Amino acid sequence: MKLELSRVVQGGARLGVLKGLGRRGQHSLDVPGCLLYTHFGTVPHLTQDTLHAISSIPSVTQVTLSHVAEHQEVLEEFKDGFRRFAAGLHDTVVYCSLHDPATPCPAGHTTNKTVSVWGSGGRIELTAAKFMALQRSIQPDWYQSMADGETWLNNTSRKRVRKSVDRTLAHLDECLLAHKNSQELEGAEIFGVVEGGDVLEERVRSARETAKRPVGGFCLDGFQTGSMDGALRTQLVTAVTKELPEDKPRLLQGVGRPDEVLACVGAGVDLFEAFFPFLVTERGGALCFSFDICPDPERAGSAPGAEVDEEREAAGETQQKGDPIEDGQTQMTPFEINLKETRYREDFGALVEGCGCYCCRNHTRAYLHHLLVTNELLAGVLLMIHNTCHYQGFFWALREALATDTLPLLRRRLLSKGGSPEGRNK
Repeated sequence: MKLELSRVVQGGARLGVLKGLGRRGQHSLDVPGCLLYTHFGTVPHLTQDTLHAISSIPSVTQVTLSHVAEHQEVLEEFKDGFRRFAAGLHDTVVYCSLHDPATPCPAGHTTNKTVSVWGSGGRIELTAAKFMALQRSIQPDWYQSMADGETWLNNTSRKRVRKSVDRTLAHLDECLLAHKNSQELEGAEIFGVVEGGDVLEERVRSARETAKRPVGGFCLDGFQTGSMDGALRTQLVTAVTKELPEDKPRLLQGVGRPDEVLACVGAGVDLFEAFFPFLVTERGGALCFSFDICPDPERAGSAPGAEVDEEREAAGETQQKGDPIEDGQTQMTPFEINLKETRYREDFGALVEGCGCYCCRNHTRAYLHHLLVTNELLAGVLLMIHNTCHYQGFFWALREALATDTLPLLRRRLLSKGGSPEGRNK
């Protein structure tokens, strides 16, 4: 795996391509970019045929131990790894993370020697030996090292933060040793985890010490949406990325909102987990925010054209974006519309005018509202198609903005014109 940077914009934003991905090195991924979020190897609501009808899906698929750990015996008996076990993953890069970013984990279940994940059957306690045995049964292309990541809580003491960094480094050393001696993981990359809570000194120490180890990349943990102030997050991420080598990717965990993604890209982050479209879909929302216009709307996930925005602005229909309505996994954000609201019962327009996704080309807001209020399964399918396309389009536009020095324009559009169009249809 090799990160080739084509540009580093003043302030730290990086544009490039991550090449040589997978055991045979046949895949690549543009950065800034995101992973493909899945539940046990399947994108929620979508069959593999439906998923592959979406253009430009990410080449790296995220699976989590919280979904896989309880099936360890089955995978060990199968012997050929998770990619072949989940047949739809035969031509993708598999990245294995510790926790599901869309599901908050209970705190208070780590020790000096163990961490815990939660599957459908409850809590599963992992030692480093069991963690590595799981990785050998999964046979991923990348995987996150075992880490003590409970320091995102607001009342975490400095002593507890220091202990978390020490534990995480100790776990990494154990994982690296087992990785080196594992035939099943030959050719795989291990990502070191940077912890440190909201303590700058511990964040810098964690980054420096992790960078000394032979890791393929870095996971920045503990910055989840709602866990800390946005300005503090940006400050800490900037300090961390300055300590990391330029030729290895930085993956930020638990952050998916477009405004937060934009700020963290500016701080030097390369990769994100794409769980945000799933959360929006689960609460009956449709992503509907503006970003740079692209010549191929379907490839971009599509955004309203500039002329559409100008017409709305002239009509006084745009809405200034400020803070989120409420932080948290279940609360609506200013980047989506709530299709369960009765105002959409007779709205026969597309979710986003000009969007080239299957949902917007074939169905209306009124139809999606009907599917949601009658609890039809098709609602989740259509919303997941649109939200996935729209989110991928945002990252395409972000890379274009970095390449063409138009990042300030994208930021203005995202923060000023791209907010929730809730007021547009009143």
